[in-house]
Amino acid sequence: MAMKKKAKKVVTSAAAIKAVDSAIAVLADASESTKTAIATVASDKKKLVAETKRLAKKQATLMKKKKAAKAKLKSDASAANKKALKAIEKEIAGIKKSALKISAQKSGMLEEIKSLKEISRRAKAYSKALKGADKALNKPKKKRRRKRKAAE
Repeated sequence: MAMKKKAKKVVTSAAAIKAVDSAIAVLADASESTKTAIATVASDKKKLVAETKRLAKKQATLMKKKKAAKAKLKSDASAANKKALKAIEKEIAGIKKSALKISAQKSGMLEEIKSLKEISRRAKAYSKALKGADKALNKPKKKRRRKRKAAE
């Protein structure tokens, strides 16, 4: 069986212009969306950093309380003192668990920000190159003056 040859697709100038314009628009859109994504992720990271500081402060306070509770337990080994020490230790464990979760989220965000910044940098570079090419291609043609004929 003989196979039919595929006919070459004819591209019209209007379709080509539309394709180029849409590609430029997509690039601009990608650049803008990465910019907003970076801002969003950065603000989330900022919140996590604040939460980490808050937890660290709370943990430091609880460590001081634990030290005091241990000293109190050493001098008076009552059930109330043991209970107070256990409660403090339980709270410290909860804070450490929360801190681990936040740490994992922060490291994930760092990777995300890093990749978003790389994409943004590439998009800006391509946009800049396209603007330069557009400027060069859309320069008006220079008009040359005719040379004057020498007077004879």
